[in-house]
Amino acid sequence: MAKKEITNVFKIMAVGGQATPAPPLGPVLGSKGVNPGQFITKFNAATQAVKGKKVGCIVTVWSDRSFDLEIKGSPASVMILDAIKAEKGSGTPNKNKVGKMTKSQAKKIAEAKMADLNAGSVEAAQRIIEGTARSMGVTVVEG
Repeated sequence: MAKKEITNVFKIMAVGGQATPAPPLGPVLGSKGVNPGQFITKFNAATQAVKGKKVGCIVTVWSDRSFDLEIKGSPASVMILDAIKAEKGSGTPNKNKVGKMTKSQAKKIAEAKMADLNAGSVEAAQRIIEGTARSMGVTVVEG
């Protein structure tokens, strides 16, 4: 049997448990050599725990058109918006603020994202999350 080789590796963002083969996801998968129907079934089954939240996914495509999924957590920006219960960040974060987040909320998000962040400690990860929040127009307060 011939050895399988990796033909493509790409990242996508989709809503957990609710992905459909309709655009924009289906055409991207088809162009990368992945069967959209099989992908959607596998992705939705793997993301039932985070249904309704946007998650990242790394897809590895093999030479025989099979594929592997690696599900990542939600982006930090989505977690920040959930924490402050806002719909979106500010277009002008230095002028218009969309909400307030406490340092303890930032620490919880940092602990959840620790595996995905390039930080040596939880405190460093917390500072990264606080910086992301400030760039979205969220004020970080003590607490």
